[in-house]
Amino acid sequence: MIDLQPFGSTGHASTRVLFGAAALGGMTQSRADQTLAVMRDAGVNHIDTAASYGESEVRLQPFLADHRAEYFLATKTGERTADGARRELELSLTRLGVDHVDLIQLHNLVEPDEFETAHGPGGAVEAMVAARDEGLVRFIGVTGHGMRIPHMHLRSLDRFGFDSVLLPYNATMMQDPTYAAAFDALAARCATDGVAVQTIKSVARRRWPEDSTDPHYAWYEPLPAGDALRRGVAFVLNRPGVFLNSSSDARLLPAILEAAAGGLAMPTADEIAADIAAFGITALFDGAELERI
Repeated sequence: MIDLQPFGSTGHASTRVLFGAAALGGMTQSRADQTLAVMRDAGVNHIDTAASYGESEVRLQPFLADHRAEYFLATKTGERTADGARRELELSLTRLGVDHVDLIQLHNLVEPDEFETAHGPGGAVEAMVAARDEGLVRFIGVTGHGMRIPHMHLRSLDRFGFDSVLLPYNATMMQDPTYAAAFDALAARCATDGVAVQTIKSVARRRWPEDSTDPHYAWYEPLPAGDALRRGVAFVLNRPGVFLNSSSDARLLPAILEAAAGGLAMPTADEIAADIAAFGITALFDGAELERI
C-alpha cells in the first residue's frame, strides 16, 4: 500500500501519490473509467485536476457521483481576477458534479503582473476566500512551473496563508544549486507553517525532440516504465513531507503506483548520473529565467 501523511494542516491524511487527473483530459469516458479503477485499486485517496485540463473534470463526474466522500478533491483556476476566478470555479463545480471542492489552487502563478492582480483588490485570492466562506471550497493553494516558482511561492506565502503549494521536483532539477536552495527554503517554510508541498515532474525525461513520432500524452517526454522511473519516484518519496503527483501520461500510472508502494531506497548519486546518461535526461526549464526574479 501507498503510505499516508498529513496534507499540510488540512486535517486530511492523503496518499503520498496524488492522482494527477490531467491524464484524463483527452480520454474517452470508458478509458477514464478504467484509469480511475487502477487508481482506486491502489488506494489513492486524493485527486488533482484543473479547469484547463481538457475534459478531465467532466470525465471525473461519474466516478465522483459514486465516490465523492472518499476523496480529497482539488482543482485549479487560471483566472487572476475575482470575477473570472469565481466564474471558473462555478463551472468546475458543475463539470465535476459536486457542491464543493476540498482545494482550489491558483494555477501557475509565476509572472509578477499576474501575481499582483491575483493578490490585489478584486483579485482571485479575494474571490476564493469568499468561496471558502460560502463552503464552495475548503482550502486554497497555489501552483507553478519553472525555475522561479520556489521564489514566487515564498512571495505568495508572504501575502496570503495558502494551504498548499505545487511545483517541480526531481533529481535533475535539484542538481541546479540555485533551484535546490530555493526549493529547500520553500520546503522549510512550508514545514513551519503547515503548508502541504505537492511535487510534479518526478518522471520527466526531457522536452520532446522535434523529430519525435511517439504519442504525446504529456507536454514533456517522460521516462519509460522501468528502473529509471522507479528511481525517479523513489527520489521524490524519500524526501519527508512531500507528495508526488502522477504523470499526465496515464500509461505510466501502474508503474508509478507500483514504485510508490515498493519502499525503494534513495537512489545513489552514481545511479542518478547513470540514468541521466542512459536516457539523455535534461532539465525541462531554462535556468536563465532565474535572472527575472
